[in-house]
Amino acid sequence: MYNKSGIQKVVIAGGGTAGWMAAAALAKLIGKNIDIKLVESDEISTVGVGEATIPPLKTFHQLLKINEAEFMRFTQATFKLGINFENWKDKETEYFHSFGTTGKDCWAATFQHFWLRGRREGFEADYGEYCLELQAAKNKKFAHLKDNSLNYAYHLDAGLYAKFLRNIAEQHGVRRIEGKIHKVKLSNDSGYIESLLLADGQSIEGDLFIDCTGFRGLLIEQALHTGYENWSHWLPCDSAIAVQTEAEEAPLPYTRSVARDSGWQWKIPLQKRCGNGIVYCSRYQSNESAEEELLRNVSGKLLTEPKTIKFTTGVRRKQWNKNCVALGLSSGFIEPLESTSIHLIQRGIIRLIQLFPTAKIEQANIDEFNEQARIETEFVRDFIILHYKVTERKDSAFWQYCKNMEVPESLQRKIDLFSDSGCVFKEPWDLFAENSWIQVMLGQGITPKTYHPIADMMSEQEQTLFLNGIRASVRKTVEMLPIHAQYLKQYCPSS
Repeated sequence: MYNKSGIQKVVIAGGGTAGWMAAAALAKLIGKNIDIKLVESDEISTVGVGEATIPPLKTFHQLLKINEAEFMRFTQATFKLGINFENWKDKETEYFHSFGTTGKDCWAATFQHFWLRGRREGFEADYGEYCLELQAAKNKKFAHLKDNSLNYAYHLDAGLYAKFLRNIAEQHGVRRIEGKIHKVKLSNDSGYIESLLLADGQSIEGDLFIDCTGFRGLLIEQALHTGYENWSHWLPCDSAIAVQTEAEEAPLPYTRSVARDSGWQWKIPLQKRCGNGIVYCSRYQSNESAEEELLRNVSGKLLTEPKTIKFTTGVRRKQWNKNCVALGLSSGFIEPLESTSIHLIQRGIIRLIQLFPTAKIEQANIDEFNEQARIETEFVRDFIILHYKVTERKDSAFWQYCKNMEVPESLQRKIDLFSDSGCVFKEPWDLFAENSWIQVMLGQGITPKTYHPIADMMSEQEQTLFLNGIRASVRKTVEMLPIHAQYLKQYCPSS
């Protein structure tokens, strides 16, 4: 029965990445006086294809005092410096969205303004030549630098990652209960969840419930009827097929995203294998055609049968409803184009810890959680829509739809500002910094009409020294780096 005097029992429904991330973090960071149980069934498979991450995961690991090399060995992980986008602007084109920064900013304007001036004056260097992460990735290099100047994330095996986190969680007192959830029992008075009734007759009572049951949303939706905001008119892809293959080449330190006629294909290199998949819109491509296209464009022996995943892009109207918090796929889904799925799980966990009730659950905490989650998720949504909307492709019905669709006003404002003035501003709660927006907008084909006048304060000689100096520094650092595959063998070889 729900305890109004304090949160003493936390029940996590579902395992997978979301469930075990939540269990490990809650147990290790605030779980000293909390009883935490996780309910999952071996008979229910997880989606388990979220294999690419972004740099904030390192912060999560630091909080949990996770040894990086140990984690990478266990999960067969590789390093990731960004994503190479192929055929997105148009067929036979590519650009790179890297982590970190490009060039050097000043107080009034970021680096792209100085680069834009240089282009007008005959400098031929691509914007990416001033970015260390991008050049390291293109040269297949990686190493930890003493000044931490190389920004990176990971490619990992999601199933092994869940097992790794489970070990941490259970070491800190989390109890795993095997079983299928048969019924969610609600209080007649408050409508709060009181307990989970399992198929074998067990009753698991709790004060706070965390829904990690995936797309089904057994607690947040099927029991509490929270509602779902559908974003498929902006992000029309509704299907994915995933398959694992043997690695035929040394792992690259970046993800590949290749646009297809009705969606896009990913390739994620791990130490021993590759994760592959295709994301597509079933209005424009059949499941059979998508699977054929995926298998035609993968290399290496198949290790798994192709797995089809159906989804509706969008978000729950509330990610915290009554005494239930939804994490991962149960909270909503934005396709994995920029590897944000695990990050949004992480943000939900940290937000829950920051707002964790000391006595009873207060509506003010719920409202703050939901408002922050809404804003943060909408920024991610806009950034993903950008890749589809700003394109020169019109060779298929899918791309014609994307190119001509109306987009949220918040995104259109960003596009217009950059197109007119070359300006981008980091907004509170926006996961992606200025350089991410700049790289994608330039890569997708936007050329700003002008640049900030402060760039003209330099003389031609100063401008030349400034731009050439940054390029030279990047090249020098990249030359010193070892090959990524060699660094993995020395730092974190998986067995």
